[in-house]
Amino acid sequence: MGKRDERRGSTVGNSRSRRFVRVLPVLMICAGVIFDFATPTEVTAVPLFAAAPLIAAPFFSPGGTARIGMAATLVVLVIRISSGALGEVVPLTDLFTLVTVSVLSLLINRVVRRMNEQLASARVIAETAMRAVLPRPEDRVGGLLVAARYEAAQADEFVGGDLYAVADTPFGVRLVLGDVRGKGLDAVGAVSVVIGAFREAAERDLSLEAVVQRLERALAREGSRRGGFDTVEGFVTAVIAEIPSGSETLRVINRGHPEPLVLHGDGSLDVLTPSAPALPLGMGLGTWPDRADEWTLPAGSMFLAFTDGLSEARNAKGVFYDPAARLRGRLFPGPDELLSALTDDVRLHTGGRSTDDLALLAVGRPAHGQQERRTTVKIVGRDGG
Repeated sequence: MGKRDERRGSTVGNSRSRRFVRVLPVLMICAGVIFDFATPTEVTAVPLFAAAPLIAAPFFSPGGTARIGMAATLVVLVIRISSGALGEVVPLTDLFTLVTVSVLSLLINRVVRRMNEQLASARVIAETAMRAVLPRPEDRVGGLLVAARYEAAQADEFVGGDLYAVADTPFGVRLVLGDVRGKGLDAVGAVSVVIGAFREAAERDLSLEAVVQRLERALAREGSRRGGFDTVEGFVTAVIAEIPSGSETLRVINRGHPEPLVLHGDGSLDVLTPSAPALPLGMGLGTWPDRADEWTLPAGSMFLAFTDGLSEARNAKGVFYDPAARLRGRLFPGPDELLSALTDDVRLHTGGRSTDDLALLAVGRPAHGQQERRTTVKIVGRDGG
């Protein structure tokens, strides 16, 4: 199932739900009328009539909620007049009950609308902040091809704890991909801390280990400012990598994150299992002895990092998505095509039922022939201009 088909199905489902909600209060009033005429006079259908404005309150406009309440009250009034029982105590009590419920429904409608406005405002602020601290990297950084994706678990949302950044530094291309525990504005704040510390450290620190330690210190300072990070809720899993200029070396430090991959031009791949396990950043359990593992990233190969929104995505039978197994033996022209195929494949695996945000970062070293073709096209275009 492609993204367009998934969105179309979601839109159709939402449209049907909205139509059902719109007619449900009217159905309740009709059910009340049928129930009233089908039962003895001592049995009242007021609960059905009272349910109509209460159902309308969270979903209808103030005017719509008021009209439903008035309609329910008028129907009961007509029924009682036609039966000649309007002057009795019970019918008058029923009418008073309906009027009271209708007024309460208007109050509920007002509260719900105000809460929705506040929620929408907070969401816009969070999304704006998230996009500011998490911009999409350039397609080419330091001579390498780069692609990044952020897939929110809920449609049209962009507020979570996944992060990525790529920097062209004097020491080569450095990158980070991580996952902050939690969501919402607190997660956005933690993402901002990590990304800000990474951009500063990537330009200044000589070693990858020093970069990671600066991230650790930045989170510790933030934890002190907030009164201390919760060791369960405040950590950040991350992969930090470095690709030195003019070298096929790839250095990686993994702090409790899913293992990244290197995809080679012949379809084979390497799972970058760390030589020693390490705790996530921000656990507050002392200084961790970071040590970068070295791998190779030859021409025509790609480095792929991802959050657990990919590796823990499950299908209807509860089977986890296995990126290494799904990608082994497949060839992709570049990082962008790789990420497009990967997001489509995991969506097919889960049936579109994602439960966690997903961040992907791919960095490819162009093959020699690919680099020459790109250069030739660029020169021809310039002469043609």
